[in-house]
Amino acid sequence: MVKIPAFEVEQWMDKYETTPGVLNIAETCCASISLEQLAQFNSDGEKDARSLINFFTPLTYGPIRGSDELRRNIAALYNDDEGTSAAPVPNTPSLTPDDVLVTQGAISANHLVFYSLVGPGDHVICVFPTYQQLYSVPESLGAQVTLWELTPEHAYIPDVTQLETMIKSNTKMIVINNPNNPTGATIPRPILAEIIGIARKHDIIVFSDEVYRPLFHSLPPHSHPPSAISMGYSKVISTSSMSKAWALAGIRVGWIASRDSSLIETIASARDYTTISVSQLDDQVARYALSAAVRPQLIQRNLELSRTNLLLLDQWVLDRSSVCSWSKPTAGTTGIVQFRHKDGTPVDDEAFCKDVLDKTKVMFLPASRCFGHGRTSAFNGFVRIGYVNETGVLRQALEKLDTYIADYLM
Repeated sequence: MVKIPAFEVEQWMDKYETTPGVLNIAETCCASISLEQLAQFNSDGEKDARSLINFFTPLTYGPIRGSDELRRNIAALYNDDEGTSAAPVPNTPSLTPDDVLVTQGAISANHLVFYSLVGPGDHVICVFPTYQQLYSVPESLGAQVTLWELTPEHAYIPDVTQLETMIKSNTKMIVINNPNNPTGATIPRPILAEIIGIARKHDIIVFSDEVYRPLFHSLPPHSHPPSAISMGYSKVISTSSMSKAWALAGIRVGWIASRDSSLIETIASARDYTTISVSQLDDQVARYALSAAVRPQLIQRNLELSRTNLLLLDQWVLDRSSVCSWSKPTAGTTGIVQFRHKDGTPVDDEAFCKDVLDKTKVMFLPASRCFGHGRTSAFNGFVRIGYVNETGVLRQALEKLDTYIADYLM
Protein backbone atom coordinates (compact mmCIF):
# COMPACT_ATOMS: atom_id res chain seq x y z
CA MET A 1 0.00 0.00 0.00
CA VAL A 2 1.34 3.40 -0.98
CA LYS A 3 1.64 5.73 2.01
CA ILE A 4 1.09 9.36 1.22
CA PRO A 5 0.61 12.32 3.58
CA ALA A 6 -2.56 14.35 3.72
CA PHE A 7 -2.80 16.86 0.87
CA GLU A 8 -3.11 19.80 3.23
CA VAL A 9 -4.14 22.57 0.84
CA GLU A 10 -6.89 20.47 -0.78
CA GLN A 11 -8.19 19.24 2.56
CA TRP A 12 -8.35 22.78 3.90
CA MET A 13 -10.28 23.91 0.82
CA ASP A 14 -12.64 20.95 1.04
CA LYS A 15 -13.35 21.61 4.72
CA TYR A 16 -13.92 25.35 4.63
CA GLU A 17 -14.83 26.61 1.15
CA THR A 18 -18.49 25.66 1.55
CA THR A 19 -18.87 27.67 4.77
CA PRO A 20 -22.21 29.52 4.46
CA GLY A 21 -21.63 33.12 3.41
CA VAL A 22 -17.91 32.56 2.84
CA LEU A 23 -15.82 35.28 1.18
CA ASN A 24 -13.39 32.95 -0.53
CA ILE A 25 -10.04 34.61 -1.19
CA ALA A 26 -8.30 31.25 -0.98
CA GLU A 27 -9.45 30.33 -4.50
CA THR A 28 -6.60 30.13 -7.02
CA CYS A 29 -8.53 30.29 -10.31
CA CYS A 30 -9.32 33.48 -12.16
CA ALA A 31 -12.95 34.25 -11.41
CA SER A 32 -14.81 31.46 -13.19
CA ILE A 33 -17.07 32.15 -16.14
CA SER A 34 -20.18 30.50 -17.53
CA LEU A 35 -20.64 29.14 -21.04
CA GLU A 36 -22.79 32.15 -21.80
CA GLN A 37 -19.98 34.48 -20.75
CA LEU A 38 -17.42 32.43 -22.67
CA ALA A 39 -19.38 32.85 -25.90
CA GLN A 40 -19.19 36.64 -25.56
CA PHE A 41 -15.41 36.51 -26.09
CA ASN A 42 -15.81 35.17 -29.64
CA SER A 43 -14.40 37.73 -32.08
CA ASP A 44 -16.07 36.02 -35.07
CA GLY A 45 -19.42 37.47 -34.06
CA GLU A 46 -20.98 34.16 -32.95
CA LYS A 47 -22.21 34.93 -29.43
CA ASP A 48 -24.67 32.05 -28.95
CA ALA A 49 -23.43 29.73 -26.20
CA ARG A 50 -25.25 26.83 -27.89
CA SER A 51 -22.54 26.88 -30.56
CA LEU A 52 -20.01 25.65 -28.00
CA ILE A 53 -21.48 22.16 -27.90
CA ASN A 54 -22.48 19.90 -30.79
CA PHE A 55 -25.77 18.50 -29.53
CA PHE A 56 -25.88 15.86 -32.29
CA THR A 57 -22.57 14.14 -31.49
CA PRO A 58 -23.14 10.72 -29.89
CA LEU A 59 -21.61 10.70 -26.42
CA THR A 60 -19.21 7.84 -26.91
CA TYR A 61 -15.74 7.90 -25.43
CA GLY A 62 -13.86 10.82 -26.94
CA PRO A 63 -10.54 10.55 -28.80
CA ILE A 64 -8.14 8.76 -26.46
CA ARG A 65 -5.43 11.43 -26.32
CA GLY A 66 -7.81 14.37 -26.77
CA SER A 67 -9.35 15.67 -29.98
CA ASP A 68 -7.00 16.79 -32.74
CA GLU A 69 -8.48 20.29 -32.61
CA LEU A 70 -7.96 20.66 -28.86
CA ARG A 71 -4.39 19.37 -29.01
CA ARG A 72 -3.71 21.67 -31.97
CA ASN A 73 -5.03 24.65 -30.01
CA ILE A 74 -2.93 23.69 -26.98
CA ALA A 75 0.17 23.40 -29.18
CA ALA A 76 -0.60 26.88 -30.52
CA LEU A 77 -0.35 28.27 -26.97
CA TYR A 78 3.34 27.34 -26.97
CA ASN A 79 4.06 28.14 -30.62
CA ASP A 80 2.44 31.59 -30.50
CA ASP A 81 4.08 32.33 -27.16
CA GLU A 82 7.55 31.69 -28.58
CA GLY A 83 7.22 34.78 -30.74
CA THR A 84 6.41 37.08 -27.82
CA SER A 85 8.50 35.87 -24.88
CA ALA A 86 11.92 37.16 -23.94
CA ALA A 87 14.64 35.92 -26.31
CA PRO A 88 13.02 32.70 -27.55
CA VAL A 89 15.46 29.98 -28.54
CA PRO A 90 15.95 30.20 -32.33
CA ASN A 91 15.02 27.30 -34.62
CA THR A 92 12.90 25.59 -31.98
CA PRO A 93 10.62 23.16 -33.86
CA SER A 94 6.93 23.90 -33.61
CA LEU A 95 4.96 21.88 -31.08
CA THR A 96 2.51 19.52 -32.79
CA PRO A 97 -0.68 17.80 -31.58
CA ASP A 98 1.36 14.59 -31.22
CA ASP A 99 3.42 16.37 -28.54
CA VAL A 100 0.33 16.87 -26.34
CA LEU A 101 -1.69 14.54 -24.11
CA VAL A 102 -5.02 15.75 -22.73
CA THR A 103 -5.80 14.84 -19.11
CA GLN A 104 -8.47 15.41 -16.48
CA GLY A 105 -7.00 18.61 -15.11
CA ALA A 106 -3.39 19.48 -14.31
CA ILE A 107 -3.61 17.48 -11.08
CA SER A 108 -4.01 14.33 -13.18
CA ALA A 109 -1.29 15.47 -15.57
CA ASN A 110 1.18 16.00 -12.73
CA HIS A 111 0.40 12.65 -11.16
CA LEU A 112 0.85 10.85 -14.48
CA VAL A 113 4.26 12.44 -15.04
CA PHE A 114 5.55 11.10 -11.73
CA TYR A 115 3.74 7.75 -11.96
CA SER A 116 5.25 7.16 -15.42
CA LEU A 117 8.80 8.34 -14.87
CA VAL A 118 9.80 8.18 -11.18
CA GLY A 119 10.22 5.27 -8.80
CA PRO A 120 12.35 3.70 -6.06
CA GLY A 121 16.04 4.50 -6.44
CA ASP A 122 15.40 7.79 -8.23
CA HIS A 123 16.24 11.22 -6.88
CA VAL A 124 14.04 14.26 -7.54
CA ILE A 125 14.84 17.92 -6.88
CA CYS A 126 11.76 20.11 -6.37
CA VAL A 127 11.40 23.83 -5.71
CA PHE A 128 9.88 24.69 -2.34
CA PRO A 129 7.40 26.09 -1.45
CA THR A 130 5.13 24.84 -4.18
CA TYR A 131 2.00 22.76 -4.69
CA GLN A 132 2.41 19.79 -2.34
CA GLN A 133 1.65 17.25 -5.06
CA LEU A 134 4.95 18.08 -6.75
CA TYR A 135 7.04 16.63 -3.92
CA SER A 136 4.68 14.35 -1.99
CA VAL A 137 3.76 12.18 -4.99
CA PRO A 138 7.35 11.31 -6.00
CA GLU A 139 8.11 10.60 -2.33
CA SER A 140 5.12 8.24 -2.19
CA LEU A 141 6.45 6.41 -5.24
CA GLY A 142 9.71 5.65 -3.44
CA ALA A 143 11.88 8.45 -4.82
CA GLN A 144 14.18 10.51 -2.64
CA VAL A 145 13.19 14.18 -2.85
CA THR A 146 15.45 17.16 -2.15
CA LEU A 147 13.62 20.43 -1.61
CA TRP A 148 15.17 23.44 -3.38
CA GLU A 149 14.18 26.25 -1.05
CA LEU A 150 12.96 29.58 -2.39
CA THR A 151 13.47 32.53 -0.05
CA PRO A 152 12.06 36.05 0.23
CA GLU A 153 15.64 37.37 0.12
CA HIS A 154 15.81 36.11 -3.48
CA ALA A 155 12.22 37.18 -4.25
CA TYR A 156 11.30 33.47 -4.23
CA ILE A 157 13.34 32.91 -7.41
CA PRO A 158 15.52 29.75 -7.43
CA ASP A 159 19.17 30.24 -6.50
CA VAL A 160 20.86 28.29 -9.29
CA THR A 161 24.18 28.18 -7.41
CA GLN A 162 22.52 25.64 -5.11
CA LEU A 163 21.32 23.35 -7.87
CA GLU A 164 24.64 21.74 -8.82
CA THR A 165 25.27 20.86 -5.16
CA MET A 166 21.96 18.97 -4.99
CA ILE A 167 22.50 16.77 -8.03
CA LYS A 168 23.36 13.12 -7.40
CA SER A 169 24.27 10.25 -9.70
CA ASN A 170 20.64 9.06 -9.55
CA THR A 171 18.93 12.44 -10.02
CA LYS A 172 16.11 11.73 -12.46
CA MET A 173 14.12 14.95 -12.47
CA ILE A 174 14.18 18.65 -11.57
CA VAL A 175 10.71 20.00 -10.77
CA ILE A 176 9.88 23.68 -11.11
CA ASN A 177 6.64 25.65 -10.90
CA ASN A 178 6.54 28.76 -13.07
CA PRO A 179 4.74 31.00 -12.13
CA ASN A 180 4.98 29.77 -8.55
CA ASN A 181 2.16 28.77 -6.23
CA PRO A 182 1.92 30.10 -3.52
CA THR A 183 4.29 33.08 -3.94
CA GLY A 184 3.32 34.37 -7.39
CA ALA A 185 7.01 34.68 -8.29
CA THR A 186 8.28 34.16 -11.85
CA ILE A 187 11.50 32.40 -12.82
CA PRO A 188 13.09 34.85 -15.32
CA ARG A 189 14.41 33.59 -18.61
CA PRO A 190 18.13 33.81 -17.68
CA ILE A 191 17.57 31.68 -14.57
CA LEU A 192 15.38 29.27 -16.52
CA ALA A 193 18.16 28.95 -19.11
CA GLU A 194 20.66 28.11 -16.37
CA ILE A 195 18.36 25.43 -14.96
CA ILE A 196 17.89 23.93 -18.41
CA GLY A 197 21.64 24.07 -19.04
CA ILE A 198 22.44 22.18 -15.84
CA ALA A 199 19.76 19.58 -16.61
CA ARG A 200 21.15 19.09 -20.12
CA LYS A 201 24.69 18.70 -18.75
CA HIS A 202 23.56 15.89 -16.45
CA ASP A 203 20.88 14.40 -18.77
CA ILE A 204 18.09 15.12 -16.26
CA ILE A 205 14.40 15.56 -17.07
CA VAL A 206 12.95 19.00 -16.27
CA PHE A 207 9.30 18.96 -15.26
CA SER A 208 7.68 22.39 -15.25
CA ASP A 209 4.22 22.86 -13.75
CA GLU A 210 3.02 25.90 -15.73
CA VAL A 211 -0.62 25.91 -14.70
CA TYR A 212 -0.58 29.70 -14.03
CA ARG A 213 0.98 30.48 -17.38
CA PRO A 214 0.49 32.85 -19.30
CA LEU A 215 -0.85 35.07 -16.51
CA PHE A 216 2.22 37.37 -16.45
CA HIS A 217 0.20 40.40 -15.40
CA SER A 218 3.01 42.39 -13.76
CA LEU A 219 5.92 41.87 -16.15
CA PRO A 220 6.75 43.88 -19.29
CA PRO A 221 5.52 41.92 -22.35
CA HIS A 222 8.95 41.03 -23.70
CA SER A 223 10.27 39.88 -20.33
CA HIS A 224 7.83 36.98 -20.06
CA PRO A 225 9.91 33.79 -19.82
CA PRO A 226 9.22 31.15 -22.45
CA SER A 227 7.73 27.85 -21.45
CA ALA A 228 10.45 25.50 -20.26
CA ILE A 229 9.71 23.24 -23.25
CA SER A 230 10.71 26.08 -25.57
CA MET A 231 14.27 26.41 -24.29
CA GLY A 232 15.99 24.12 -26.79
CA TYR A 233 16.23 20.98 -24.61
CA SER A 234 13.95 18.09 -25.50
CA LYS A 235 13.83 16.32 -22.11
CA VAL A 236 11.42 18.87 -20.68
CA ILE A 237 7.77 18.33 -19.73
CA SER A 238 5.18 21.05 -19.23
CA THR A 239 1.78 20.62 -17.60
CA SER A 240 -1.12 23.04 -17.46
CA SER A 241 -4.91 23.21 -17.50
CA MET A 242 -8.01 25.26 -18.21
CA SER A 243 -8.51 26.01 -14.52
CA LYS A 244 -6.27 28.86 -13.39
CA ALA A 245 -5.41 31.26 -16.20
CA TRP A 246 -8.44 30.33 -18.32
CA ALA A 247 -11.19 30.54 -15.63
CA LEU A 248 -12.76 27.20 -16.60
CA ALA A 249 -11.93 24.83 -13.73
CA GLY A 250 -15.33 23.17 -14.00
CA ILE A 251 -14.59 21.42 -17.28
CA ARG A 252 -11.63 19.44 -15.83
CA VAL A 253 -9.26 19.63 -18.78
CA GLY A 254 -5.49 19.69 -18.46
CA TRP A 255 -2.55 18.53 -20.53
CA ILE A 256 1.01 17.29 -20.72
CA ALA A 257 3.31 18.65 -23.43
CA SER A 258 6.84 17.67 -24.42
CA ARG A 259 9.02 17.71 -27.51
CA ASP A 260 10.52 14.37 -26.46
CA SER A 261 8.34 11.72 -28.12
CA SER A 262 9.71 8.94 -25.91
CA LEU A 263 8.55 10.79 -22.78
CA ILE A 264 5.12 11.39 -24.28
CA GLU A 265 4.76 7.73 -25.29
CA THR A 266 5.86 6.48 -21.87
CA ILE A 267 3.32 8.73 -20.15
CA ALA A 268 0.61 7.80 -22.68
CA SER A 269 1.17 4.12 -21.93
CA ALA A 270 0.70 4.70 -18.20
CA ARG A 271 -2.29 6.95 -18.89
CA ASP A 272 -4.15 3.97 -20.38
CA TYR A 273 -4.54 2.66 -16.82
CA THR A 274 -6.11 5.87 -15.47
CA THR A 275 -7.97 7.60 -18.28
CA ILE A 276 -9.77 6.33 -21.38
CA SER A 277 -10.58 9.86 -22.52
CA VAL A 278 -11.74 13.16 -21.12
CA SER A 279 -15.40 14.05 -21.46
CA GLN A 280 -16.38 14.91 -25.03
CA LEU A 281 -18.32 17.90 -23.65
CA ASP A 282 -15.28 19.18 -21.75
CA ASP A 283 -13.09 18.71 -24.82
CA GLN A 284 -15.49 20.77 -26.93
CA VAL A 285 -15.61 23.65 -24.47
CA ALA A 286 -11.82 23.67 -24.03
CA ARG A 287 -11.06 23.72 -27.73
CA TYR A 288 -13.57 26.55 -28.18
CA ALA A 289 -11.97 28.58 -25.37
CA LEU A 290 -8.47 28.07 -26.81
CA SER A 291 -9.49 28.82 -30.40
CA ALA A 292 -7.95 31.79 -32.19
CA ALA A 293 -11.32 33.56 -32.14
CA VAL A 294 -11.75 33.33 -28.35
CA ARG A 295 -8.39 32.86 -26.63
CA PRO A 296 -6.99 36.44 -26.95
CA GLN A 297 -10.10 38.06 -25.48
CA LEU A 298 -10.39 35.51 -22.69
CA ILE A 299 -6.81 35.88 -21.49
CA GLN A 300 -7.07 39.66 -21.76
CA ARG A 301 -10.09 39.61 -19.44
CA ASN A 302 -8.16 37.56 -16.91
CA LEU A 303 -5.04 39.72 -17.15
CA GLU A 304 -7.07 42.88 -16.61
CA LEU A 305 -8.85 41.33 -13.63
CA SER A 306 -5.49 40.25 -12.19
CA ARG A 307 -4.01 43.74 -12.52
CA THR A 308 -7.06 45.45 -11.05
CA ASN A 309 -7.19 43.17 -8.03
CA LEU A 310 -3.44 43.08 -7.46
CA LEU A 311 -3.36 46.88 -7.37
CA LEU A 312 -6.14 46.83 -4.78
CA LEU A 313 -4.50 44.15 -2.60
CA ASP A 314 -0.99 45.59 -2.84
CA GLN A 315 -2.17 49.01 -1.72
CA TRP A 316 -4.13 47.40 1.12
CA VAL A 317 -0.99 45.60 2.35
CA LEU A 318 1.15 48.75 2.04
CA ASP A 319 -1.38 50.80 3.99
CA ARG A 320 -1.28 48.26 6.83
CA SER A 321 2.46 47.71 6.94
CA SER A 322 2.47 47.72 10.75
CA VAL A 323 0.65 44.38 10.78
CA CYS A 324 1.28 42.75 7.39
CA SER A 325 3.77 42.53 4.53
CA TRP A 326 4.48 40.53 1.38
CA SER A 327 6.62 40.08 -1.70
CA LYS A 328 4.35 41.39 -4.42
CA PRO A 329 3.57 38.70 -7.02
CA THR A 330 4.60 39.16 -10.64
CA ALA A 331 2.32 36.51 -12.16
CA GLY A 332 -0.37 33.96 -11.43
CA THR A 333 -3.23 34.41 -8.99
CA THR A 334 -1.70 33.92 -5.54
CA GLY A 335 0.59 35.59 -3.03
CA ILE A 336 1.61 35.00 0.58
CA VAL A 337 1.07 37.71 3.18
CA GLN A 338 2.56 37.67 6.66
CA PHE A 339 0.38 38.99 9.49
CA ARG A 340 1.91 40.17 12.78
CA HIS A 341 0.75 41.24 16.21
CA LYS A 342 1.35 44.84 17.24
CA ASP A 343 4.55 43.75 19.01
CA GLY A 344 5.90 42.46 15.69
CA THR A 345 5.61 38.73 16.38
CA PRO A 346 3.95 36.63 13.66
CA VAL A 347 0.43 35.38 14.27
CA ASP A 348 -0.24 31.66 14.54
CA ASP A 349 -1.38 31.45 10.94
CA GLU A 350 -3.57 28.35 11.30
CA ALA A 351 -5.40 29.71 14.35
CA PHE A 352 -5.56 33.12 12.63
CA CYS A 353 -7.20 31.68 9.50
CA LYS A 354 -9.77 29.80 11.54
CA ASP A 355 -10.58 32.81 13.72
CA VAL A 356 -10.86 35.18 10.75
CA LEU A 357 -13.22 32.75 8.99
CA ASP A 358 -15.31 32.34 12.13
CA LYS A 359 -15.61 36.07 12.83
CA THR A 360 -15.72 37.55 9.31
CA LYS A 361 -16.42 34.69 6.82
CA VAL A 362 -13.17 35.61 5.03
CA MET A 363 -11.31 32.48 3.94
CA PHE A 364 -7.63 32.09 3.13
CA LEU A 365 -5.01 29.38 3.77
CA PRO A 366 -2.40 28.99 6.53
CA ALA A 367 0.98 28.70 4.82
CA SER A 368 2.67 26.80 7.64
CA ARG A 369 0.21 23.93 7.40
CA CYS A 370 -0.50 23.96 3.67
CA PHE A 371 2.98 24.71 2.33
CA GLY A 372 5.38 24.14 5.25
CA HIS A 373 6.03 20.38 4.81
CA GLY A 374 7.28 20.26 8.39
CA ARG A 375 9.39 23.38 7.98
CA THR A 376 6.80 25.65 9.53
CA SER A 377 9.16 28.31 10.92
CA ALA A 378 9.78 29.69 7.44
CA PHE A 379 6.05 30.36 7.07
CA ASN A 380 5.12 31.58 10.54
CA GLY A 381 2.30 34.09 10.23
CA PHE A 382 1.94 33.67 6.45
CA VAL A 383 -1.37 33.07 4.69
CA ARG A 384 -1.93 32.43 1.00
CA ILE A 385 -4.39 34.74 -0.68
CA GLY A 386 -5.94 34.12 -4.08
CA TYR A 387 -6.74 37.57 -5.41
CA VAL A 388 -8.08 37.06 -8.96
CA ASN A 389 -11.65 36.52 -7.89
CA GLU A 390 -14.46 38.95 -8.65
CA THR A 391 -13.23 42.39 -7.57
CA GLY A 392 -16.30 42.93 -5.42
CA VAL A 393 -15.56 39.77 -3.43
CA LEU A 394 -11.96 40.83 -2.81
CA ARG A 395 -12.98 44.35 -1.84
CA GLN A 396 -15.61 43.08 0.61
CA ALA A 397 -13.16 40.59 2.12
CA LEU A 398 -10.54 43.29 2.69
CA GLU A 399 -13.12 45.52 4.34
CA LYS A 400 -14.02 42.69 6.72
CA LEU A 401 -10.33 42.11 7.41
CA ASP A 402 -9.91 45.76 8.32
CA THR A 403 -12.47 45.40 11.06
CA TYR A 404 -10.81 42.23 12.33
CA ILE A 405 -7.34 43.82 12.33
CA ALA A 406 -8.61 46.83 14.25
CA ASP A 407 -10.21 44.61 16.86
CA TYR A 408 -7.55 41.92 17.28
CA LEU A 409 -4.14 42.95 15.89
CA MET A 410 -3.82 46.67 16.52
